[in-house]
Amino acid sequence: MIVTATELKSNLGKYLELAARQDIFITKNGKNIACLTSPTIDKMAVLDNLVGIIPEQDAAAEEAARGERLARQ
Repeated sequence: MIVTATELKSNLGKYLELAARQDIFITKNGKNIACLTSPTIDKMAVLDNLVGIIPEQDAAAEEAARGERLARQ
């Protein structure tokens, strides 16, 4: 969910409750400035569950895409 800093200040309690279930991205002047996340959701465990989903034949394509992206920077 995306919310402005002004909206967050006006309804902090509501967004604190929502942050327990989902990430809250806070914007100011249209730019992301912060993110509220739940301390009980283990983000690393979620990432570990995603590892291995990409088949091996696509791993080479992923490395090529990463190399191209880094070369553009």
